[in-house]
Amino acid sequence: NFSRVTEFILLGLSDTRELQVLFFTIFFLAYTMVLLGNLLIIVTVRTDPKLSSPMYFLLCNLSFIDICCTSVTAPRMLVDLLSQRKAIVFEGCIAQLFFLHFVGSSEMFLLTVMAYDRYTAICKPLHYTVIMSRWACWVLVCSCWAGGFLHSITQTLLTIQLPFCGPNTIDNYFCDVQPVIRLACADIYVIEWLMASNSGLISLGCFLVLVTSYTLILVSIRGRLTQGHWKALSTCASHVVVVTLFFVPCIFIYLRPFCTFPFDKYICVIYTILSPVMNPLIYTLRNKEVKESMWRL
Repeated sequence: NFSRVTEFILLGLSDTRELQVLFFTIFFLAYTMVLLGNLLIIVTVRTDPKLSSPMYFLLCNLSFIDICCTSVTAPRMLVDLLSQRKAIVFEGCIAQLFFLHFVGSSEMFLLTVMAYDRYTAICKPLHYTVIMSRWACWVLVCSCWAGGFLHSITQTLLTIQLPFCGPNTIDNYFCDVQPVIRLACADIYVIEWLMASNSGLISLGCFLVLVTSYTLILVSIRGRLTQGHWKALSTCASHVVVVTLFFVPCIFIYLRPFCTFPFDKYICVIYTILSPVMNPLIYTLRNKEVKESMWRL
């Protein structure tokens, strides 16, 4: 009597029609802002020779990752908000799971690299051009993508080897590891611990590295704040906002096996939609050089 699940039903954020229309309007505008804002940053950095420092190179890569991260979940969510039956085939669900963790973990590593870049610029300014050379930047960015791929392929392989014979209802608006593996017809005790130690510890470890780097920056410039240091601190402040929006929800979601709450799907909105929306706003409104380049463009 064994039968394999061929599709999953996504319950989405709400089953009330009025709320679905409201959510569609809000998230359509948010997704449009993500695409236009981050594309504008990429074009600005690529076309202005004045924005050739490692910080802007990393910012350009962050904007590209934000576009990819939001595009994994937002288009599907927008379609489902206007659909009566919110079904996704098994292969599509696994693909969404893979790409979400691929770009999501790559963004975690990239934000950590950006914090290291700020630490080097502020605490070791004389060695900055040597440490953060163009070759070093490319190596760091490629390492972020490689680390994201290794993390994601591990999560995906742990998921697809499980048997799924029903039920097939996911209380979320996208396929993620935790809600999917809980539908498996098998004991997932070990799998959940492996998932938590993978996703959860990566989120927590990167966050602790970021906090440490900002602490070292504050300690190193204590009592000798010049105009350049104030500018660097302003950049770090905007970085802290992005880090908080992205990492805290991820740690809350992925670092607790055997436990889910009904409001988890609303917390997921923060790091899949809200954080990519905030990135172009924070980095452009608080950065005079980027704003001037955009006006020239």
